[in-house]
Amino acid sequence: MAAEIGHLSLWLALAAALCLSVFPLIGVHRNILALQWYARPLAWVQWLALTLSMVCLGYSFYINDFSVAYVANHSNSALPLAYRLSAIWGGHEGSLLLWGWMLGGWAAMVGVLSRSVPLHMVARVLSVMGMISVGFLLFMLLTSNPFDRVLPWFPLDGADLNPLLQDPGLIIHPPMLYMGYVGFSVAFAFAVAGLLAGNMDPAWARWARPWTTVAWSFLTVGIALGSWWAYYELGWGGWWFWDPVENASLLPWLAGTALIHSLAVTEKRNMFRAWTVLLAIIAFSLSLLGTFLVRSGVLTSVHAFANDPERGTFILAFLSVVAGGALTLFAFRSSALTNNKGFKPVSREAFLLGNNLILLTATFVVLVGTVAPLFFEAMDLKISIRSPYFNGFFVPLTLVLILLMVPGVFSNWKRQDGNGLLKRMALLAPAAIIAGWFAARLPEPSPWQGVLAIMLALFLVFAHVDDVVRRARAYGQGFFTGLGKLGRGYWGMVMAHCGLAVMVAGITLVSFHEVERDIRMAPGDQASIGEYAFVFDSLDSYVGPNFDSTRGHFHVTYQGEPEAIMHPEKRTYHASGQIMTEAAIDAGFWRDLYVAMGEPLEDGNAWAVRIYFKPGIRWIWLGALMMALGGALALSDKRYRRQRFATSEEGVSHES
Repeated sequence: MAAEIGHLSLWLALAAALCLSVFPLIGVHRNILALQWYARPLAWVQWLALTLSMVCLGYSFYINDFSVAYVANHSNSALPLAYRLSAIWGGHEGSLLLWGWMLGGWAAMVGVLSRSVPLHMVARVLSVMGMISVGFLLFMLLTSNPFDRVLPWFPLDGADLNPLLQDPGLIIHPPMLYMGYVGFSVAFAFAVAGLLAGNMDPAWARWARPWTTVAWSFLTVGIALGSWWAYYELGWGGWWFWDPVENASLLPWLAGTALIHSLAVTEKRNMFRAWTVLLAIIAFSLSLLGTFLVRSGVLTSVHAFANDPERGTFILAFLSVVAGGALTLFAFRSSALTNNKGFKPVSREAFLLGNNLILLTATFVVLVGTVAPLFFEAMDLKISIRSPYFNGFFVPLTLVLILLMVPGVFSNWKRQDGNGLLKRMALLAPAAIIAGWFAARLPEPSPWQGVLAIMLALFLVFAHVDDVVRRARAYGQGFFTGLGKLGRGYWGMVMAHCGLAVMVAGITLVSFHEVERDIRMAPGDQASIGEYAFVFDSLDSYVGPNFDSTRGHFHVTYQGEPEAIMHPEKRTYHASGQIMTEAAIDAGFWRDLYVAMGEPLEDGNAWAVRIYFKPGIRWIWLGALMMALGGALALSDKRYRRQRFATSEEGVSHES
């Protein structure tokens, strides 16, 4: 019964989305306020219907209703309850339902938190979001219904959830990632609504900016969680592999980062309006492209959900309609968007434009490297684009980006004195060079690329320290009093930029100084990395809720002193028979020790063992967390809390 209620709720949500797509726009066109007022309640009806569908699917997993095809394919009676519930988004159909539910939730929240936005704009925005919902709901109901039954013959037990997804990180990683993906639909909807209205004054940027920041923060956390999961769950010790699905999440993040900064310029200076609208379209279009790549079956990845080209064709057509329609509308309105009067080549907006160009170049590089093999495969040509291509472009672009961020931090809006800017940078550069030189020699000397990266990361941090001190003193009421007067938006910018510096430092350390050994070990054997000694003590067996495990016991010493006890595993899952590696990690702020058991050798007493020493790897995820928290802190700024969507212009002197 739950499946039927959930299925009916999907149709109800589709009906609400269709009404939301049509009636508010008619109301705007004919100036009928009653139809415009329907936008908010229709958004809520849609979301409540989708919420009921989510609850029904979750209940089907909870009671092990294997007559539902999706439950039978992605669950098992022995599966722990937490993973049974997270299996809601563990496969193609359920992940689409999560996507649609979040899209409905974003629309409902826009309706609630946009009381100060003119009604005609709210009606347009929610109508555009309704159109997007129609596309996804039709996709679900026609090709990917999570409530399809397998009656009268259904399995007595399920096929089990993919063992790769039976992990705490995968309980929260997809929702965070999708919140970011779907959240960019709000900026897209505001941009399209502004184009429809023919009025792109700074107010629309002020309305769209907080929503974009929320989406970007969630996407940052989602990508970091995916990287963290790949690191400890896949057993290969990597945190980023330039996998096509990893790239699919990075693409909208890069475009979204550019969008956030472009919105700041449009809001403050009423400039780059066409550029900002185009970035909003690109960011959401890349989110849809990621959905296509993950669910079409056109690529192979441990992250991919589906292998059905017919479904991929539907998503590709939907992407073409959404992106193509928005770009066509943009082309018709572009002449009215140009307004760059007063632009100066030395100003904050000029440096933000430069950074945006670098971010878009990086986006293009990643996009080409991800989709080019697909085009060549369509012509029966097999090519593979690996890390050397991505790193060869992406790393230099990142370093140039950081270098441009420093004058951007120091510069004023409208106009900046070039001599004063050079003087401030010249005072900090020697400190960054000296500190970076010494820091890059720990734990041992880095190649010149690593030295340069550490220097630039420190240059960015020193620039923010200098800027904070100068701003606090400028209030003339005491240093600590001045610190308290700096807005949360400013502190959010500082935290996010310093988070990038921390991430770059972590990537540099682990890239140039990690040590890996693949060796044969039997109980009683010892292997060393530097002054760390790894001793293989013993093996035993362990029976889990739905798997059997062979567990190794290692102890690690550092300079002869006890350092860690580690227990890597090799698990065999009952339902699927799939064998999984569970790495053991001793985590620390400065370094990680990592042990993974490969395959048994000879008579089963000896094993192929991989051990790592990974300095600074935790800084990668710490930096990502700092960036996301920076976005959250900026959102808590009093100007957003006081009048989140004010139509009158407010100062943003402390925001980037």
